[in-house]
Amino acid sequence: MDGNGRWAEHRGLPRPAGHRAGVGAVRRVVRAAPGLGIATLTLYAFSADNWARPEPEVRALLFLLGEYLRGETDACAREGVRLRVIGRRDRIPVTLAEAIVAAECRTAAGTRLELRIAVDYAARDVLVAAARACAGEGEGAPTRERFASAIAAACHAGDAPADVDLLVRTGGEQRLSDFLLWECAYAELYFSRALWPDFDAEHLAIAIAEFHRRERRFGGLSEPPPAADAAS
Repeated sequence: MDGNGRWAEHRGLPRPAGHRAGVGAVRRVVRAAPGLGIATLTLYAFSADNWARPEPEVRALLFLLGEYLRGETDACAREGVRLRVIGRRDRIPVTLAEAIVAAECRTAAGTRLELRIAVDYAARDVLVAAARACAGEGEGAPTRERFASAIAAACHAGDAPADVDLLVRTGGEQRLSDFLLWECAYAELYFSRALWPDFDAEHLAIAIAEFHRRERRFGGLSEPPPAADAAS
């Protein structure tokens, strides 16, 4: 979800105004996702590195996150959207942590879409924590399955992380920025120049259409064309 600050600056507004406008994009994308065949949608709302931003902007971001959760939880429950938050919870305000727990409990029965919001999240920190957990188990070399379970525990994901099929980066940026590094091992990458507050269902549909045009080989070879029928 990149480009909130630039969106505001281009309009002569303070950066927090861009973050607030970005909430509208979240609503549009969440509403459109199930109809485009998306079962799980993960949004990068606040990275661990975002703590380095100016304190007023950090406060505004965390306040908006809590406001979104409190304001959207009932609608998500009605629409079958399950909310989950991944990332650390020991450094965020208590009121935000409480809003997270309330939203997760209220929407736990949702099956139409799983909406994961990454808050105080850093993939490298998660990988380090998972490695320490596996080393502490004393059961020999970790398998991929054990390591994936440790990743889930490290970021409060609840269950083992599923592989990401498509990663969409807005705002013209072309990097992963420490997001879901394990899960994105074979993700298709799509870069949009649209700033996040301008991103809508049409932008998402274009990204999905591009994804379906990709050939995914997962390290293998393309399927050979079927043999021609030799019968005359």
